Amino acid sequence: MGDMKPDEIVPTPTPLKLMNSAGVKYQYYLDKVVPYTSARWSSFFALFGLYVLRVYLVQGFHIISYGLAIYYLNLFLMFLSPKIDPAFAEMSEDDDGLSLPTKSSGAAEFKPFIRRLPEFKFWHMSTRAVLIAIFITFFQVFNVPVFWPILVMYFIILFCLTMKRQIRHMIKYRYIPLTYGKRKYTSNSKDSASNN
Repeated sequence: MGDMKPDEIVPTPTPLKLMNSAGVKYQYYLDKVVPYTSARWSSFFALFGLYVLRVYLVQGFHIISYGLAIYYLNLFLMFLSPKIDPAFAEMSEDDDGLSLPTKSSGAAEFKPFIRRLPEFKFWHMSTRAVLIAIFITFFQVFNVPVFWPILVMYFIILFCLTMKRQIRHMIKYRYIPLTYGKRKYTSNSKDSASNN
């Protein structure tokens, strides 16, 4: 019994083996593209351009485009939001009063900005969504006739209201989700040489 492999004791169905091996290969290739940020986003924008071209040539699928835009807005808001919402973090600190102090003698503690949705997952979910949207455009059952200018106006209003709320939240809790324009700390070679 000690010489038997786990597959010989409890046989694994072939479709399950194929799905597991496909999942492992998919994750392998995802791990390979992580460092190539500009190439990943270029491929996404190429696919998105292909989707826009497809919708333009077919002159339809406005509901799919609207759903895709709402999904992208949701992903973008999660990308801009901190992982732990400061509004809820303050409520939990004042909850029971039994926690230890977290700030030292008036100096503010450094808290790095951690996104609710990291950049790689943002790219992965966006790319997957545009691929699904391209696939859906090949089925006429999803081509629901609709007056598209109303959807565009509704999306613009929704975008403006949600971004206004997000910007107010960022101002209230003083966080900046973008790294552009932030101070970068570098070590001086003179300082490190004098310390040694």
